[in-house]
Amino acid sequence: MRRGALSGGRLWALLVPYGWLALFFLAPLALVAKISLSKSIIAQPPYEPVFNLSDGVGAWLEQAQKFALTAYRGLGDDPLYLESYLSSLAIAGVSTALALVIAYPLALAIARSDPRRRSMLIALAVAPFWTSFLIRVYAWIAILKDEGFLNLALMKIGLIDTPLTIYATNVAVVIGIVYSYLPFVVLPIYNSLEKQDASLREAAADLGAGPLATFWKVTLPLSLPGVIAGALLMFIPAVGEFVIPDLLGGSDTIMIGRTMWNDFFENRDWPAASAGAIVLLALLVGPIVWFERRQSKGQGA
Repeated sequence: MRRGALSGGRLWALLVPYGWLALFFLAPLALVAKISLSKSIIAQPPYEPVFNLSDGVGAWLEQAQKFALTAYRGLGDDPLYLESYLSSLAIAGVSTALALVIAYPLALAIARSDPRRRSMLIALAVAPFWTSFLIRVYAWIAILKDEGFLNLALMKIGLIDTPLTIYATNVAVVIGIVYSYLPFVVLPIYNSLEKQDASLREAAADLGAGPLATFWKVTLPLSLPGVIAGALLMFIPAVGEFVIPDLLGGSDTIMIGRTMWNDFFENRDWPAASAGAIVLLALLVGPIVWFERRQSKGQGA
């Protein structure tokens, strides 16, 4: 009886998260995939569906031969989408690299601090999350624009004579992404550093390794799982970011999120935008699968 109850509890424990994923991830994804295989028309909604729920399985098999791959072929023919993908990957990559440079020393300082102060330091690291995301992005507009706080401060102390052009550029987008997603990088790195055995560093010191050599040969290699996890947690959402490029970027800032938004709401080309979303998902699944396999091999070793 106890075993049956335990099995039932395990079953419900699995059904709840998988049901949540099916309802809020797989179902919308299936809808987007369906739209991406449809034909764009002038109507409401602006596409001709390939499948209808009322048709039945037999009709579905017949309709499967009528897939419209026009939207996917259009992605290859439209240089805007290729440029958007490349630009998004570049901006997300640079932002992730800068975030790692900032987050690692911060996470290391928290992990090596007095245990009584760590909770407070972690709370300060995630403090930006206590404020609305939009308010934080709008705050950077006030900081980075020509007459903003940053330029006024630099001119006040005499470092510059004319305002720096930062707002409405890719630099502003990178700054906004780094600031917004930095806690996602700090926490996984801190988790890896905090779990490290201090005796390993002591053993390296006993063997003649200095602080720098100990860091490169002991601390950094052992923290790589946290570094990779933090990089993925930032890079994946940053690639498809829309709000930050829209508010901080300029007319020459091209990212896939803005391109798909324009196709959805301005051009009314839902199949093209849906195909772009599916291709973006396919591009991002690769790093996730690689990380999961790496983690599995590490745990097996």
